[in-house]
Amino acid sequence: MGLLIAAGNTRPVWPYDYWYGVRIDFNSADPALQRIGRDDLHRSLPIQSRMRRCVINDEGVVQYYLHPTDSTLKDNGSPANLDGTDGQVMVEIPAFYYKCEQDADGANVMISEYPLPGFHYQRLQYVSAYQATIDRERNALASVASMAERYRGCGNQQAWDGTYRTALGRPVGAVSLTNFRSYARARGAYGLNGAGWNCYTYEANRAIYWLFVIEYATLNSQATFTAEADSNGFKQGGLGAGVSTLESTKWSAYNNYFPFVPCGITNTLGNATGVVSYEMPTEYDASAASAKVVEVPSYRGIENPFGHVFHWMDGALINVQSDEAGGRSLLYVSFDPAKYSSTSLADYELVGDVPRNSGYIKRLLLGEGLCNIPYDTGGGSSTYHCDYFYTNVPATGVALRGVLFGGRASNGTYAGLAFAYTIDAPSYTTASVGSRLCFIPEAA
Repeated sequence: MGLLIAAGNTRPVWPYDYWYGVRIDFNSADPALQRIGRDDLHRSLPIQSRMRRCVINDEGVVQYYLHPTDSTLKDNGSPANLDGTDGQVMVEIPAFYYKCEQDADGANVMISEYPLPGFHYQRLQYVSAYQATIDRERNALASVASMAERYRGCGNQQAWDGTYRTALGRPVGAVSLTNFRSYARARGAYGLNGAGWNCYTYEANRAIYWLFVIEYATLNSQATFTAEADSNGFKQGGLGAGVSTLESTKWSAYNNYFPFVPCGITNTLGNATGVVSYEMPTEYDASAASAKVVEVPSYRGIENPFGHVFHWMDGALINVQSDEAGGRSLLYVSFDPAKYSSTSLADYELVGDVPRNSGYIKRLLLGEGLCNIPYDTGGGSSTYHCDYFYTNVPATGVALRGVLFGGRASNGTYAGLAFAYTIDAPSYTTASVGSRLCFIPEAA
């Protein structure tokens, strides 16, 4: 965009101040943040408001957008097909620009619709509306709301069909990062560098995290959900506890820690942020006076952005050195999905050191890349970032670890949008580990 000088004006007609963001005070334990930039943008939220559910085919072409208040309908009001017939149910995250100005006392995190000086480009991408399952007929990762056997989730337990712990209509669990990547690529060699289809990515996770933080001006994603804006017209609260309040032993007895919330339960919210109640079957706790109810969050169409089951996240690896092998834990990331790996850091770039002790997150790495993986622990469940970081250090040698995000249904206050678990290799599988489906267009 060129500079236009209007007659009699001393200032270019150019949106240099057309940005909005938050100030993070490193010296304050309060997760509530100061809004900075233009107040009118904090009210209109021009970037977040363009997030919307849609159905895209394997070539990555949008077949139609979904109704803003009811995802069972197309945006024209006619019935939508969310069962894979027309494509995958995704959330479009628009392209935007971001900047992080960091000093000794804090950081200013800013976003804009425009390529302002010093701002970096965040490309257009699509993230599954639902936690992913597998199309068993194609061995392809899928984002659908379907009770068909071909999309059976959990661990594909056919014997559970028709029972209280059915895997039909549920997300998949017990899949490694390596296999999630393979299932995603089975959708075809479309999009960025022929590798546009992916499981959940570091890039997508980072974008969603900062869009939420700036919209709600809080580091506590588990703050109580409040539908109404405050007296200034700004969003307030958070996404609630999410599906994180189950008792571990009861969940284990119920379905061995596999997913249990049906995909699409938040369809009634459309593109809106909100929570929907899900009543657990009585078999979860037959001795209780009333059924256990969990509150399923959706952030602008992204159902269960944290909690329920972990999200394997591709494009980020941590090189954890034993004390004798160097004594550092180093985060490496990649933004080229064609170069994602489970065993090598050759095509990844070093971001920085992450903590070597588990604990509640106090600070994130941030930097110019706005990294949302922890730099330091020492926070609490209601202070600083309010979410937990899990890690350990090998006794000898070096371990290459993947990153699980969000927490699971029994993690309680540990869970949230910043929760990170860095103990296992990308080959790791367990019932409570799932992922999402992502797509990056060629021209993103």
